[in-house]
Amino acid sequence: MVRLAIIADVHGNKPALDAVLADVRLVGADRLIVNGDVVNRGPDGVAVMEDLLAQGAQFTLGNHDALMNLWHDRDPEIPTEWFHDPFFASFSWCANELSRAGLLQEFTRWPMTLRVDVPGAPSVVVAHGTPDHYREGIGRRMSEARMGQLLDESAADVLVGSHTHVPGEWRLGSKLLINTGAVGAPFNRDARAQYLLLRLQGDCWQPEIRFVPYDLSAVLRNYEESGLLSHGGLSAHIFREELPAAYPIYARFWEWVEGENRAKDWNAWREFERIVLPQYGLTPVG
Repeated sequence: MVRLAIIADVHGNKPALDAVLADVRLVGADRLIVNGDVVNRGPDGVAVMEDLLAQGAQFTLGNHDALMNLWHDRDPEIPTEWFHDPFFASFSWCANELSRAGLLQEFTRWPMTLRVDVPGAPSVVVAHGTPDHYREGIGRRMSEARMGQLLDESAADVLVGSHTHVPGEWRLGSKLLINTGAVGAPFNRDARAQYLLLRLQGDCWQPEIRFVPYDLSAVLRNYEESGLLSHGGLSAHIFREELPAAYPIYARFWEWVEGENRAKDWNAWREFERIVLPQYGLTPVG
């Protein structure tokens, strides 16, 4: 029986990755595919890159992987003022760590889309978001018409995406779309590390989303011990808050400050923390 382990959205969370790789070995996966967003947000980007490269994994490019080179190179695609905004200091910290380790070049080698060919098996196409764009996520907000279009254009029997940090499965006739969920920062209110295992049974792929407990306190400490929390500004603090909540706090904060026409600063965060977070049933980590 062929087994494919497809992991994504590690986001520099080494304790979560360690637990998932142990589970991948436990289930006897034949191939490991890393579907983008290995780095940024979390404190252990260099370590997780080194670990995954040593595994001989296949990679696709995620938007956060690409962002690290764009940020490091001060690419005009990014608003100039962001490079000087303390809110985004975590991006600079992560990009600088990867640059010092000589790892930024790795991302330039990763394809946007990967086709998995297994003799006698239905075709599997893997992309961080979709084959059209790494920021387009497969999920409940995507229309059935769009799902069908993606399946047709990619000529996939099974289309695998990530990016949203929320796992899921959608069937269209005999074809299947799957979201892997996230290893390092799930957004489905379940803080366990999550990934996709595909088992070939006969001539069909059988999907399973694996939920893997890990030492959350270890990665929370790593934010402090690595220097990311002290040098990464408000965004680093929010990324850390997201892990135990397993909820997209960064996105909700961004939406709130834009709606209130507020700066993305600590004063706005304290108000958001006091007024808005409880509306989502969330309590700050501190």
